[in-house]
Amino acid sequence: MEKKHNIIHVILTGGVGSRLWPLSRKSRPKQYLEIFDGKSLFELTVDRNQDIVDKVIVVGNIDNCDLSRAILEKKNIPYLDIVEATPRNTAAAIAFAAFAADPEDILIVTPMDHIIEKKDLYDIAVADAIKKAGEGNIVTFGIVPTKPETGYGYIEAKGENVVSFREKPNLVTAKGFLAKKNFLWNSGMFCFKAGVLLEELKHFQPKIYKKSKKVWDHNDNGKLDLELSMEIPAISVDYAVMERSKKIKVIHSQFLWSDLGSFESVYDYLLAKGHPVDENGNMVIGVQNFTAFIGMKNTILVATENANLVLQKEYSQDVKDLYNELEVEKPELLE
Repeated sequence: MEKKHNIIHVILTGGVGSRLWPLSRKSRPKQYLEIFDGKSLFELTVDRNQDIVDKVIVVGNIDNCDLSRAILEKKNIPYLDIVEATPRNTAAAIAFAAFAADPEDILIVTPMDHIIEKKDLYDIAVADAIKKAGEGNIVTFGIVPTKPETGYGYIEAKGENVVSFREKPNLVTAKGFLAKKNFLWNSGMFCFKAGVLLEELKHFQPKIYKKSKKVWDHNDNGKLDLELSMEIPAISVDYAVMERSKKIKVIHSQFLWSDLGSFESVYDYLLAKGHPVDENGNMVIGVQNFTAFIGMKNTILVATENANLVLQKEYSQDVKDLYNELEVEKPELLE
């Protein structure tokens, strides 16, 4: 069957993965660590969509564009690099990709820090999203939750319609969401025609639209100007468009999905893949040395050349606070 639209995979590669320090550094953020069966999260993201799309647009920062480029060139995939001079959140990042595309092109927007399994179910969800996007909808992928997760945002759904978007809940609220059975994890993945997204952005956030367009109009081979970029309000696409538009549809996705945003999620993933733990659930990442844990449970030792981290996995979210302290006191450990 002949395709009516170009299908473009937009990969958002911003962020340094502060909650995965010391594995994740500014010079090699978590999305490029080859710790997933010898591949990085970025490469897995490219592979997953390679047979679905015609082209890739990578929106990232100056620090990681070379890392993305090396992987795409190795795979011989046609791509466009959009290099942000400074992070301005996801509304602007997605707007740049939409400006770079034809208005009728269908964009599949994905972050690159996700592990997705059951690819057959993923392909079904993406095909459904492309169909709905072709009809003028902005499609978001909701994941049918498997536990009362407090680290994710949620989508309250009524069939394919979105009732509301919810911020990360506390445990009591998350359990309530699961009991109601119409709440989905918000995956941060979207699908839409470039022109439809831009029209909605122009309607709800004219300043972001106007300033982003100005930046894009002055791009130099995909590189964006710092001074002009600083004028763009830094707002997420969820807040700018998704929570306001009447064109949103949600797909109840059944594929297995996890956001590898913390050591707890990395621990769970590695455990499922057969990574060794001792009888008390203690795990070592990054070193082969014999390591003994005495009097500890569910503890993770993360070893790197110039920094080690020891944490109980339920405290994984607190690594970000440590990262912020090091930014001030020992910034060389973040490079």
